[in-house]
Order: sequence, then C-alpha cells, then structure tokens
Amino acid sequence: MDSKVQSILSYLGILWLVAYFVGKDNRDQFSRFHLKQGLGLIITSFIFSIAIGIIVSIIPSLGIIGNIVGILFLVLMIIGIINAANNKMAVLPVIGNYFNSSFSFLDRD
Repeated sequence: MDSKVQSILSYLGILWLVAYFVGKDNRDQFSRFHLKQGLGLIITSFIFSIAIGIIVSIIPSLGIIGNIVGILFLVLMIIGIINAANNKMAVLPVIGNYFNSSFSFLDRD
C-alpha cells in the first residue's frame, strides 16, 4: 500500500486498522506520523462522544453540544485527510501535538 493512501485511510475510523495492518511492510515516517494523528483523533472523538452522551442523558437540553463536537471532529478529520493528500506532516489543530510522542508501537517495525 502506498504511504499516501495509508496516511489518508488512517483518518477514516475503522479503516485505520486497514492502513495499519495492510501497510505494515512499507511504513515510512510520513505514514507513521499520520497513523499517530489518526489514532489520536479516533480515540479522542470516542472519549468525547461517551462524555457528551453521559452529559446529554443527564441534561437533554444540551444535545446541541454533541452535534457541535461531532462537527468539530469531522472538520479535524477533513483537515488531516487534506494534509495527508498534500504530503504535509502538519499536526491537527488543538489536539495534534499530544500524539507526536504517543503510540510508540507505531515506531516499531
């Protein structure tokens, strides 16, 4: 799998697993970077969706917050895909810096 395709797939939820397992043989620094950013985005959005779900179950009138947070994570995903498609190693806004040194299992081959 091409590292550009692998990098784009790393932002698309469950397709992160495809990018990780299929592209394991020819992973370079570019694809590792985007795999880390994509996994961080997936984990962060999952945690936020659980937290928002709990908050909305307690206070249903705050349901709009869930929609806003979902849109923000969609925008971050699109930014990551655009960066990967343009061969840029740019971190995601707000949350991207936290994932550069995380997920050390991606650095091993």
